[in-house]
Amino acid sequence: MTYIVRGLPAASFTHLFGLPDDELAQHRTKRVVADAPNSYPDRIGLRDAEPGEVLLLLNYTHQSTTSPYHASHAIYVREGASETGEAFDKVPEVMTRRLLSLRGFDQNDMIVSAKVVPGAEADPVIREMLRDPDIRYIHAHNAAEGCYHGLIERSG
Repeated sequence: MTYIVRGLPAASFTHLFGLPDDELAQHRTKRVVADAPNSYPDRIGLRDAEPGEVLLLLNYTHQSTTSPYHASHAIYVREGASETGEAFDKVPEVMTRRLLSLRGFDQNDMIVSAKVVPGAEADPVIREMLRDPDIRYIHAHNAAEGCYHGLIERSG
């Protein structure tokens, strides 16, 4: 069972890039500067921001469905990011450093399976979950903060 992990499309956030802080506030968005390594996961590039890089902290609807699992949460995106990250058949490094909540959804966008696992141990769990024909996709979240991390789907 092979899979792909996808970051968020940069085009979803470009309207915020470069706005002054007072205008960002109108979008419930805050500009922050990464001050430590491996502390600010960019959901576009699927990588941690380097110290000194600028990110936007904003609310993002990661589950836009009519099911009861419709959800949004705060995420970081690197300001100016243009390349959507993808990891083929592996867990991206940004996720391996975190405790993950993996939530498997069915055709009706209902959770049918959920696991909490250290990111470094997530690969076999993802493969096991995707072997279940009822699971259409998996959402990965940081287990501690609850932030959405990325979409995992079957590939090939």
